[in-house]
Amino acid sequence: MKKFDKEVYLKWYEDMLFWRKFEDKLAAVYIQQKVRGFLHLYNGQEAVAAGCLHAIDPTKDKMITSYRCHVHPIGLGVDPRRIMAELYGKGTGTSLGLGGSMHIFSKEHHFYGGHGIVGGQIALGAGLAFADKFLNRDGVTLTFMGDGAVRQGAFHETLNLAMLWKLPVVFIVENNHYAMGTSVERTANHVDIWKLGLGYEMPCQAVDGMHPETVAEAVYEAVERARRGDGPTLLDIRTYRYRGHSMSDAQHYRTKEEVEEYKKQDPITNVLSVIKDKKYATDAELEAIDERVKNLVAECEKFAEESPYPEHHIMYDVVYDQENYPFLRSRL
Repeated sequence: MKKFDKEVYLKWYEDMLFWRKFEDKLAAVYIQQKVRGFLHLYNGQEAVAAGCLHAIDPTKDKMITSYRCHVHPIGLGVDPRRIMAELYGKGTGTSLGLGGSMHIFSKEHHFYGGHGIVGGQIALGAGLAFADKFLNRDGVTLTFMGDGAVRQGAFHETLNLAMLWKLPVVFIVENNHYAMGTSVERTANHVDIWKLGLGYEMPCQAVDGMHPETVAEAVYEAVERARRGDGPTLLDIRTYRYRGHSMSDAQHYRTKEEVEEYKKQDPITNVLSVIKDKKYATDAELEAIDERVKNLVAECEKFAEESPYPEHHIMYDVVYDQENYPFLRSRL
């Protein structure tokens, strides 16, 4: 794994700042009803994605996640303009405007969703890993989920088979302490989610998710284990989200004081502190990064605003392969 040098910290800072500002813009246009449906934001969890991306080989490794899925594909190289267009429901979006916030997808960039069903992606992630092993490919799949998804039966069924078959998969719980509005403490008689791996004799551990360095180190070790053929790992990465579960969340289950306390551990601030302490960038250079981020967010918004909505026939073309589908009576 590449060392945590000046280049890495500056990239982390610019990437994480862009992810945060990109989603801040989404929150603003959501209030204006330009983005509709559900919108689950990643604010506060950026160190998890940044550390994971540093630890993998994006030319062959894959990611699959739940509905909090805007940041991962951007990190893998998906054009953020197309992601914003997808949330606007525009035809230039990653799913032609038909998927929306919870269904970002890019096979080209090894990002396999974006899944609205809680825990639905867990078995699919193991399936991707099974394909890599069956076809003798050298890829590893990072399968992300929230702390609420580990209470699904599919989680346990998947862990069992993944260990039995020694699949090249890393199960990553982005543990932000709340499953929608239910705290981890209220979902089981223990709070150490990583211990769920012990029942399957799967390597497992808790990880500090507010610093990309700790995430990268743990994920790299797990990825290399999987690549050697030694099977899966379960990582309980402890993080926090600064916004609600979704934009419609009133957040009555937690106090403002709790949120403010976690903001003192902001992963972007943590990276910026290292940059300043080690004098990796001048104030002018940091201002230039801020300006690039601001301009790129504006470019994404402009692209989404100006893109056309998909043609009506697209709804049929992406569902029916047979053009004269016999049960299709009319087209809009």
